[in-house]
Amino acid sequence: MTFPTAARCIKPALLAFVLLASTMFPAFAIAAEVAGTRPNIVFLLCDDMGYAEPGFNGGNPELTPQMDRLAREGMQLRQFYAQPVCAPTRASFLTGRYAFRTWSDWRSEDFGKPSYLAKLNLALAKNERGEETRRIHGLDTEERTIAEALRDAGYFTAITGKWHCGEWLPEHLPMGQGFLHQYGHYAWGIDYNNYTIPHNAPARYAVFDWHRNQEPLFEQGYSTDLMANEAVRLIAEQKSDRPFFIYVPFNAVHGPIEEVPRYTDQYPAREAALKCLDDAIGRVVAAVDQYGFRENTLVIFGNDNGGLTDEMNRPWRGTKNTTYEGGVRVPFVLRWPGKIEAGSINNEMMHITDLFPTFVTLAGAEPDQERPLDGIDMTETLFSGAKSPREEIIFEVTASVRLPTIRSGRYKLMGDMLYDIEADPGERTDIAAEHPEVVKRLKARLEEVGRERPPLGEKTLLMDPPLPWVYGQKENENAPEWIKRHVEKVRETQPKFWPPGETPWPQAPEGATILYKGDGR
Repeated sequence: MTFPTAARCIKPALLAFVLLASTMFPAFAIAAEVAGTRPNIVFLLCDDMGYAEPGFNGGNPELTPQMDRLAREGMQLRQFYAQPVCAPTRASFLTGRYAFRTWSDWRSEDFGKPSYLAKLNLALAKNERGEETRRIHGLDTEERTIAEALRDAGYFTAITGKWHCGEWLPEHLPMGQGFLHQYGHYAWGIDYNNYTIPHNAPARYAVFDWHRNQEPLFEQGYSTDLMANEAVRLIAEQKSDRPFFIYVPFNAVHGPIEEVPRYTDQYPAREAALKCLDDAIGRVVAAVDQYGFRENTLVIFGNDNGGLTDEMNRPWRGTKNTTYEGGVRVPFVLRWPGKIEAGSINNEMMHITDLFPTFVTLAGAEPDQERPLDGIDMTETLFSGAKSPREEIIFEVTASVRLPTIRSGRYKLMGDMLYDIEADPGERTDIAAEHPEVVKRLKARLEEVGRERPPLGEKTLLMDPPLPWVYGQKENENAPEWIKRHVEKVRETQPKFWPPGETPWPQAPEGATILYKGDGR
């Protein structure tokens, strides 16, 4: 059975109406003109940047001149929401569905961390040799991804950067999920210079994680620069007779931040890394312009979740891994010359899932699919100034890592706390006691939606070996000697002892908050 998305994607009858209406009501004109025009799409997604860090949101403009230029040339979305952490945002974008529907509110590495497993009443798994290891977890392969939708509509699809939707089985990797070209790393975060992930929870030592088209790749350079290099190369190779979708999810400015190649004589390491990210964004956008794609390319720049401290996310409260505004309201900019007014601001509520049906509409791709979307087509909101059709966002439900949270109209319920986001966007005053009827209604709604979560299943597939040389099951089976030498050299520098109760990774959040130390790795 298929579920039509007529309310979300412009279908022929609705499109005919919009075209007719555009002759009578100019507000409809732009949305009708862009639907089905098959623009190129370049989506630049950064990692762990705070809301207040770009200059256009009050940050130091010396660090982000390219981001600020993009904001001047495009439209800022002031009420755009992602998910509280990396993987749920990426899965929500790729599927157009809330992360809980695919259990992507749990990251793959969480299934190797005892404090996270305890929330599911699960113990750390052991293989047949008695070795502790993680349970395999990745984006459900039965999901239709935006890469698959655009590929099937004739687009060239590529990812150059961080995947974080499964790092082991071939079907969980990008080329098993609709991408025709892959470059970058699979898991949560790498050292920017040696391309190893610092730990493979529960194992506490490094794993190599750098690939092109799902083969291990030896390179030299800073990962932020390399991701931009690959995107620029791909853009330069494109032809005007085939549209392209290039997804560039940088790992910057996620930890670990060790050696940064530029600007450390002027700024602390994290600020230098942010400025390197800004350089990379500028280079990719310049390539779009240089190679003649400016007028027919929608360039999008955003962030996957909030920064690590409240100060990074001002004026909002909260951090990454929380559902406070500081954890989920993120900077977001779109540029499409002639279709989006330069320097404009949009204050309508949108969610990362909305990109899927919006891209489908713009690309003229097939809107119907087996599993219904949570995303809503925002074509008219973005291109005609219409009010957002979105009235609620489900951030987390029961059995999520974080507190069950819903935004409904002006109200947000987080666990037992209620905030009026319109009157109190900084979430300083819990008004649950004054509005018990709102609390009751929103809790009932969360329970209703939460019942739609599918069973987790037994999770009997285990990563074997528990500490591979390189991510990707097939890649590890034939790991070349250069990878083994490289990884052994990195592992020799890592701590061999951890005090009881301490781990190389942060523990699971308790309640509404989490405390990050250092670079949040």
